[in-house]
Amino acid sequence: MSLALLPAADAAVPLYWRRTFPGRAEQARAARGFVRCLLASCPYLDDVLLATGELVGNALRHSKSGQEGGAFTVEILRGCGGLVVAVADQGGPGEPAIPDSDQLDESGRGLLTIAFIAASWGWHGNERGRKVTVTFAGEWTE
Repeated sequence: MSLALLPAADAAVPLYWRRTFPGRAEQARAARGFVRCLLASCPYLDDVLLATGELVGNALRHSKSGQEGGAFTVEILRGCGGLVVAVADQGGPGEPAIPDSDQLDESGRGLLTIAFIAASWGWHGNERGRKVTVTFAGEWTE
């Protein structure tokens, strides 16, 4: 009988987490807490939490995830030179886009904000389900 040893934690080994939340407004706080707990030492944690909150808010507001019995999933991938945060929803009639906003508009700037703070963002899917992904560049050590 041999004992297999796990490799030591290494920044070159990607880490992946995923959690599904009920599609209710109070779960936005729980989703940010999930991310905060996993990435507590991240030097750009505030930006990651802001992006997570925007993605979750959009999923609840603009997709079937915010309807009765809906759900959304938060995914985090750390490694390979950066961090990826994604929110998968249950789809809806529209597509994620940065709308033209007037200076006095009180909403509609979430994806624009993400475009400024992140290295990139994008989405894929359709009216049955989609995933919006935000990428942040830069590794960090614990």
